[in-house]
Amino acid sequence: MSIQSVLAPQTWPFPASDLPQSACLVGGCVRDALLNRQTAYLDLDFVLPESAVETAHRVSQSCNAGFVLLDAERDIARVVFPDATADFALQVGDSLEEDLQRRDYTINAIAYHPFSDTVIDPLGGQQDLEAGVLRMIAAKNLGEDPLRLLRAYRQAAQLGFTIESQTQTHICQLTPKLKGIAAERIKVELSYLLSDSKASPWVHQLWQDGLLSTSFPQASATGLALLPVIDESAKLLQTYVPDLATALSQELNERAQGKEAAQRTLLSTTKWVSLLSDHPAQAETNLKQMKFSRGEINVITRVLNGWPRLKQLLQQEHCLRADQFYLFQDAGAAFPAVVMVALAAELMQQPLQGAETPACLQALKPWIAEYLNPLSPLAHPQPLLSGSALMKSLSLSPGPEVGRLLSQLALAQAEGSITTSEEALKLAQTLVSSPS
Repeated sequence: MSIQSVLAPQTWPFPASDLPQSACLVGGCVRDALLNRQTAYLDLDFVLPESAVETAHRVSQSCNAGFVLLDAERDIARVVFPDATADFALQVGDSLEEDLQRRDYTINAIAYHPFSDTVIDPLGGQQDLEAGVLRMIAAKNLGEDPLRLLRAYRQAAQLGFTIESQTQTHICQLTPKLKGIAAERIKVELSYLLSDSKASPWVHQLWQDGLLSTSFPQASATGLALLPVIDESAKLLQTYVPDLATALSQELNERAQGKEAAQRTLLSTTKWVSLLSDHPAQAETNLKQMKFSRGEINVITRVLNGWPRLKQLLQQEHCLRADQFYLFQDAGAAFPAVVMVALAAELMQQPLQGAETPACLQALKPWIAEYLNPLSPLAHPQPLLSGSALMKSLSLSPGPEVGRLLSQLALAQAEGSITTSEEALKLAQTLVSSPS
């Protein structure tokens, strides 16, 4: 497959007539086309010698697509389509070659002129593509935007490449510059890395090279050792309990698209536990500092709290239904991730031998069956009484007391001591008369 067939104007989500003849494709889309890497989401990057934002605005209007001004000062804008994005940037310097000289790595400094079907490669990027090597263009280029340091590890993981030794040496020397990068940008770059199933050795290398020391100071060899085993346990769940494993690939944010969607699944979000303290309070502080969303923090802290408790309950000869109920309630929709990490922790202690089914997975089956049963009073209790019905029947005012009663009724229902709304109301009357 030729680069022309992958990046020809016929593949674009807008007509080529919307662009000036001087426009060139650059960066990752050209690199991936030369490698014959196919992606479901088309990500185009154009560089123009003039009027980049105006061109993007024209494209968005002609196609009724979304328009985002990314950087007014540097003349960069994005047009968003249902299955593609197209970024338009003003050429840096007096020529395309000068623009390419200012980029990060040679494999990302290849341009393609679609109107003449010409590849422009002044820095030998195609040779490095063939060799599978990430090579910097210049150390000062990396220092100008230190996020490029992290990008080397992410792209090495995604492409199955190595980092050229001199480049890696300069990356380590430039690591202190990461302190000046906004937490949000570091978080996004690492998210892309963690969402890749081949990332584990490169995340460990990041840590060894000191690139995580500022953003995730609690990261340790022990925690990072969990990362590849999480991927292994996810595969085991896919094999043995596919209904549960399906939840791991669901997106936490339904509005996310393209690359962002891949890094917002329950699985990829759970992988952050490998970089954090195993103390949930410390982990939550770190996550807030790194500008994680409330939803992401909720998932990660539920997993950190839940998997050690689940492991402890599995070791008990007789597990109380109350303990099961509270674990399901505390884990919520993150329960599949709690199971995955508990299984991963067990696999770290007792690696699989051949094709055997993990003993831990056998012990987890009753829990998983309970969770997958939508009518389970333990995992998915359906209230016998609503809060409003409870307040009306007992003449209660809104407040914590109502929540306390509902929680106790749910527990009693899970334990099987009440099964009807009448029994629930009678118990509630007793609880009000004799508050604990």
